[in-house]
This record gives sequence, C-alpha cells and structure tokens, in this order.
Amino acid sequence: MTTITPFLWFDHQLEDALAFYTRVFPNSRVTQTARYPAGSPGKAGTLMTAMFELDGQRFIGLNGGPHDAFNDAVSFVVACADQAEVDRYWAALTDGGTPVQCGWLKDRFGVSWQVVPDGLTELLADPDPQRARRATEAMLAMVKLDIEALRAAADAPAP
Repeated sequence: MTTITPFLWFDHQLEDALAFYTRVFPNSRVTQTARYPAGSPGKAGTLMTAMFELDGQRFIGLNGGPHDAFNDAVSFVVACADQAEVDRYWAALTDGGTPVQCGWLKDRFGVSWQVVPDGLTELLADPDPQRARRATEAMLAMVKLDIEALRAAADAPAP
C-alpha cells in the first residue's frame, strides 16, 4: 500500500521536537528511532531519524544539520472542533514560536501551522458572495482565528 508521509528536516532539534509535539497532540507517539553510527555524517550515538505519529498522522524526522530550513511553502493544518480547541493548540504551538496572521503561526522549530476552527471553510465559501467577503475580510484582520467573530462578521447587515 502506498502512503505519503511528511518528512521534516531539523538541524539538531529532533529530540526536542518529538517531546514537544507528542505533548501538544493527543494520541501521539514515537514509533521508531535510529541513531547516527560511528563514521557517519552525524555525531555517533545522536538521534538521526525518528518515525512518529501526531494524533494518528505519520511523520518522519531527521536531524540533518543546518543545510535546509523550514519555510512557509509547506504548513500543517490543525482542524479544530471548536474555539476551545483553537485556543489550546494556538497557545501550545506559539509557546516559543511566532503568531503570524489568519490562523498561521511558526512554532519554536520554525515549522508553519494553520490552526483552523470548524466552520471556517463554509463561511469563506458561502454561496452569498457578500457573506463570504465579510468573513474573508474579518479573517484577514485576525491573527488567531475566532469563529464567533467570523460568523458575526459574515452575518453583519450590509452597509
């Protein structure tokens, strides 16, 4: 069976990232690790790769050195059931990280995330173009998304 697994290249922080992510996301675990052997590019005995799951989603991580850095071209979406979940994930992932805009943030390792409340897509794709426009404008003015404020903006009377 073919699977597609995100592969994350860390400089040297993979062990810290594993501890952090498995604490933030429920039902998460490290499933396999490999350490650099003597004579390899990494320091012998240090963590080279890890396979892990974050709430059931598989990932692979590598301590590959400073050759590549994370950027905004790839991000991970955290679909939240309600505002309480948005608030919890936002607080956890921005701890040591940087809030950006429109529900986007960079965590302490430089990985980009989008923390999105249930109902956002429906608001942005509303069949009434004015409701969709008002929701979009409200979203663009936000850093952390607030689903009630987005709904209120969508439902605001036309000027």
